[in-house]
Amino acid sequence: MPGLVAASDLPGVPDAFQRLWTPHRMAYIQAGADAMRETCPFCSAPGKSDADGLIVHRGETCYVLLNLFPYNSGHLLVCPYRHVATYDLATTEEVDEIAALTQRGMQVLRAVARCDGFNIGMNQGRVAGAGVDEHLHQHIVPRWETDANFFPIIARTKALPQLLGEVREAVASAWSAA
Repeated sequence: MPGLVAASDLPGVPDAFQRLWTPHRMAYIQAGADAMRETCPFCSAPGKSDADGLIVHRGETCYVLLNLFPYNSGHLLVCPYRHVATYDLATTEEVDEIAALTQRGMQVLRAVARCDGFNIGMNQGRVAGAGVDEHLHQHIVPRWETDANFFPIIARTKALPQLLGEVREAVASAWSAA
């Protein structure tokens, strides 16, 4: 094929690594963990436009946004507006709205993404795997019977078929349509 060059013909020392170019993650890398501690992404998102904050729905005590670094396309997060670290510190109103928005998020994703199932969960504290451990957030990760392909298993790579802005628009439109 014209334009293709074998890796062995390129400068440098060949290795066994595959590269997945993700320049959109550079903002996250450059900000570093200290910046995330200084400016909570879940406290700053509601002050942005819905498109800029990746917000798909704003409720009374909580809101729903796309995960900036999703496990799967359509990965949603349900967050209280209030900066609270763990579920046991949330008010009854926040807990009720987290539950209701999680149900609605599942319904919307089922309609928009035609997913077959979900992973739902919260990581409470850094030791439990929370990337942002100081602000409570529930994950809604859509799953498909066919999403366990060779990419994540062999190549440790996730293929995301749509840009975040496109996913946000589809989910937000479906959310407000009902």
